[in-house]
Amino acid sequence: MVMAEWWWLIGACVGHAVGQVYCMNQWFGGNWDHHLQKVLRFSHGLVILAGWWVFADYFRSLFSEGASPATAGLWGQVVWGYGLFCCTLAFGALPADLLGRWRRRSRALLHNHTRTVDVAAELGYKPVGHGRRAWAARLPGNNIFQVDFTEKALYLPRLPAAWDGLSILHLTDLHFHGVPSRDFFRVVLDVCRDWDPDLVALTGDFVDSPWHHRWILPLLGRLRWRVAAFAVIGNHDTWFDPRLVRRRLARLNIDALGNHWRLIEVRGEPLVVIGHEGPWVEPAPDLRGCPDGVFQLCLSHTPDNIPWARHHGIDLMLAGHNHGGQIRLPVVGPVFVPSRYGRRYDGGVYDEGPTVLHVCRGLSGRDPLRYNCRPEVTKIILRAGEAPRD
Repeated sequence: MVMAEWWWLIGACVGHAVGQVYCMNQWFGGNWDHHLQKVLRFSHGLVILAGWWVFADYFRSLFSEGASPATAGLWGQVVWGYGLFCCTLAFGALPADLLGRWRRRSRALLHNHTRTVDVAAELGYKPVGHGRRAWAARLPGNNIFQVDFTEKALYLPRLPAAWDGLSILHLTDLHFHGVPSRDFFRVVLDVCRDWDPDLVALTGDFVDSPWHHRWILPLLGRLRWRVAAFAVIGNHDTWFDPRLVRRRLARLNIDALGNHWRLIEVRGEPLVVIGHEGPWVEPAPDLRGCPDGVFQLCLSHTPDNIPWARHHGIDLMLAGHNHGGQIRLPVVGPVFVPSRYGRRYDGGVYDEGPTVLHVCRGLSGRDPLRYNCRPEVTKIILRAGEAPRD
């Protein structure tokens, strides 16, 4: 019986945390005021700690007072019952989620090559910068200066043959706020320029302070492309004058799409590029008048717009927002992911027929913390031809 009670305590504490983090992910995946989100995150943290204290106190009483669930009174039975519910999350839902993550594989992903650049080593110093969160950038083991430059080849069934080998630079979540410094982004964007992509796709969260709009022109002005560059804004941009963000992007000839679509020509073939800034900017894109049978590329800050993309037959959707979770535990993976789908779209390539979804981990974040989750920039190579075999 004692061993069963120990398993109850472990399962109750783990499952309680899982449930609270799930609720927190739901809050942060929606269009809620960011000040309220801070309060909610702090509140959920307190609830987690309070729950652990209640479980530990109840567990202690089972030994010190010789109690049992049947004789513990109404409060004790409520704690015991809620603990059993949490055990089902810890020993049922969580392992099922882990198994599903390990077995999930995209048929669209043909290859995935990564080169990691230690920006601090390149510069000869840590480009921490200046800001309230600079202390976090100095923490031991923090990966924020080690950037993965990833090249992914994606098979897309409706891709015109003329576009075989077409390249897209996917850059997201720069979060300019002083930490890391401009030197960090300068090194990263110079590598991106050397990639010489056909298209550039920027999927939001450029600024995280009212002052750092000033970084947009000198830093993103380092980018180069052969055909066109497009952007959507993210939820953090909506907090700090999104009109100014759009104007500065326009000065760089980067088309800030908003919730609209454009028809361009690439290698003699038509391409529809769609912006979706929901749920923070509404209404959703109106695709009436969009030509039928044309390949469609959608830029969305959050992957949570994937049901909309599937409903409208989008071929390829690019997103960010989730940062890969920023802190990924061994075996378990990310814990906090600001999405209505939790950890499902934390980062990578997903087959959501008829849509292929790519979620980039992004370059930075409001909190400069990255553990087992390096920043990422992606070059996507589009491939046509026969479908890959399993």
